[in-house]
Amino acid sequence: MSRKELSKISPSPVSLATLLDRELREEKGVKSFAKYGEDSMAKKGEDYGLIKTCCHRVPGDPSTAFSVFAIFDGHSGISAAVYAKENLLNNVLKAIPQDIISSSRDAWLHALPRALVAGFVRTDMDFQSIKGEMSGTTATLVVVDECVVTVASVGDSRCILVDTEGGGVVSILTVDHRLEDNVEERERVIASGGEVKRHDYRGGPLRVWPGGLCLSRSIGDADLGKYIVPIPQVKQVKLLSNGGGGRLIIASDGVWDALSNEMAAAAACRGVAAEFAAKLVVEEAIISKGLKDDTSCIVVDIPSDHLPVLQPNSTTRKKLHNVLKPLLFPFRKKSKKNSTNKGTTSKVGVVVEELFDEGSVFIERFGDDFSLKNNSDQIFSCEICQVDQRPGNGISRPLNSP
Repeated sequence: MSRKELSKISPSPVSLATLLDRELREEKGVKSFAKYGEDSMAKKGEDYGLIKTCCHRVPGDPSTAFSVFAIFDGHSGISAAVYAKENLLNNVLKAIPQDIISSSRDAWLHALPRALVAGFVRTDMDFQSIKGEMSGTTATLVVVDECVVTVASVGDSRCILVDTEGGGVVSILTVDHRLEDNVEERERVIASGGEVKRHDYRGGPLRVWPGGLCLSRSIGDADLGKYIVPIPQVKQVKLLSNGGGGRLIIASDGVWDALSNEMAAAAACRGVAAEFAAKLVVEEAIISKGLKDDTSCIVVDIPSDHLPVLQPNSTTRKKLHNVLKPLLFPFRKKSKKNSTNKGTTSKVGVVVEELFDEGSVFIERFGDDFSLKNNSDQIFSCEICQVDQRPGNGISRPLNSP
């Protein structure tokens, strides 16, 4: 598709209400935690986005601010994508006891990765309990809290971190759960009793049978059996400034089927604001392959003045805490496609310190530290199996927590 043909497609205009809200916020001095831009072109109308830039852990306390960005790419209908958009974040926050949320930023960030797992599973279970709903969705949820970025993802929507100075890819923060590309997920599905093959007569990508979905993880898809799981890959990183800031690119597969990570980074880093960068990524994807699928992109800026400065001669530390551990199978190999460039201290404006990275679907117990009171007599409810149990078993939170 040429640029001239593309210009005839009118993107959704920004509403007057949105513009007025932005102006009023600026006049009142309301600080938006992150600068962002979004853009999309619809083919099927199954992509949905979520943007919340002024969330507070403690209501009314600006010092506890964090931002949330997400993309949901539905399939077989829009119901799962809409449901996840409306409920996933709340389920994540409910999985963390209130005393942890309000106690300290470090405690909140430490609890967040397992709460994301619990929230994804809870959302999937609740949606599948709705009679007659058979649609599914990818979900890539990004939480930005000052210099710490936490990403949870199922499916093939992707989030990458790029360097705003050089435009290079610093880190890939998600793993694609597409059977065609992910050997580890194929092995997991086959080991669980599923069959992975192409259509007998149509060819196309590898799919899991029964069902025929080309993804191994999603929210929803009640008719596809136990092989499709909602447990996300979770990654948490700390950004350090090495003279510049970072830019997150969160996009559906309509972008990634057309552009490599490097091409998307180059399109997004042309010296323009995040709002225009998202439009450039979508435009570049459509020019490259045409509008063959819903194509959505969110770009988030994390400027250097929000980041701690990388100290000379310092080295990044890998996995400061990791409470998700593989229980049965060591599906932990990193594919080249989803490899991470860790913390080079030259030629990049932002450096990544990895705090947490886990994607196993086999989840071991978390330990007693999920409850600050550590009361062995307290009964918990497991967020995975929904069975009441003692602390230290499953992904749990106190029964009386909100």
